[in-house]
Amino acid sequence: MNNDTPIETVSETRNLFDVIKERGLYAQTTDENIREILSKPVTAYCGFDPTADSLHIGSMVPIMGLAHMQRCGHRPLVLVGGATGLVGDPSGKTEARQMLTIDDVNHNVQCIAKQIGRVVRFDDSPTGAKLVNNADWIKDLTWIELLREVGSRVSVNRMLSMESVKGRMSGDGDGISYLEFSYMIMQAYDFAYLNETEGCTVQMGGQDQWGNIVMGIELGRKMNDASLFGLTFPLITKADGGKFGKSEAGNVWLDEKRTSVFDFYQFWRNVADADVKRFMSFFTFVDMKEVNALTDCEGVKLNPAKERLAFEVTKLIHGEDAANTAAESAKKAFSGAVDVTGDAIPSSELSNDELDGSLDVRDLLCKAGFTKSKGEAKKLIMNGGVRLHDEKVSDFLMKVTNEHVKDGYILLRAGKKRMHRFDSK
Repeated sequence: MNNDTPIETVSETRNLFDVIKERGLYAQTTDENIREILSKPVTAYCGFDPTADSLHIGSMVPIMGLAHMQRCGHRPLVLVGGATGLVGDPSGKTEARQMLTIDDVNHNVQCIAKQIGRVVRFDDSPTGAKLVNNADWIKDLTWIELLREVGSRVSVNRMLSMESVKGRMSGDGDGISYLEFSYMIMQAYDFAYLNETEGCTVQMGGQDQWGNIVMGIELGRKMNDASLFGLTFPLITKADGGKFGKSEAGNVWLDEKRTSVFDFYQFWRNVADADVKRFMSFFTFVDMKEVNALTDCEGVKLNPAKERLAFEVTKLIHGEDAANTAAESAKKAFSGAVDVTGDAIPSSELSNDELDGSLDVRDLLCKAGFTKSKGEAKKLIMNGGVRLHDEKVSDFLMKVTNEHVKDGYILLRAGKKRMHRFDSK
């Protein structure tokens, strides 16, 4: 697999357990001797469900875990759920996921594998990552084979005790479908299969995957008489208690078509002061001594650390050139010397028909992704947070016309940090 951006070939001489614990990436393990287990090279896997054609930044936690694992001399398996993606993981969900077609899933698999390949090195070396797709071993299983090989070794009582199942069964919705109920069996079989075929002994994932991981360990023991282990990462939230990975307009995606490089950079540049050290520890490879030195301050003195965080994460996901461009554009934008004609500023087009007075400024805010609804846009305008070019907007019903076009575009600003250019065509 070819990577879009160069991956640093850095080796870590320390134990993986020590590295992830120091960086705050450790949550729990199924074995108290996990540090000793990780003192020798192992093969470990982490799974990603292809429910969209892009991962968002919440997925960066397991991606970074795989990258640290690789740097510590272990072999990562990156599992994309071509089969399980057709079912949907009920973990953390209160209702059934939308059903995807096989073509949708296959397309999503290719997209997210490419994104992971920007951070994790895929090659044939002893520590080179390998991409595996569980559709390759599940799709050809017959119903009878699955029942005999797996169903006979799985306790329904055990499945009913899982939090992901109990939460759905005790809620006010329609409960859980048999399709989703089967998900944990499929994921458990993944672990047993990868143990048998790839020598995989460790599964990693977020804390919400604990039940699935434990079931995989139990199934692997029964099917292969194998000693398997699990290691989980914490579920990340922001200092204010908000869900990590959400901006005011929704998810922050790794695909620049969904979240522009500029907006991606700005998300990290604008994190709360209380989150800077944690996020730099989680989402960059900056040495912890340097992280501590950069973040040992408060207020405006933290700005260099925020800029470093934004640059490092953007570089990791979009490449160094894109990170440099975003950083330079951000400096110009908020020093009053912005050049909005380049690709760094998010942009879209408005036709002459749309500039005939049929749109008001609330429509622009929604089109730019700054707000989800006109009601939300109205509040933002009434709070004085919206400008067209440099002029503050006070009337939320103000029509947007060709009179607002300057030099071929309209520059929409929301607050101090967000901009969107609408090109007139």
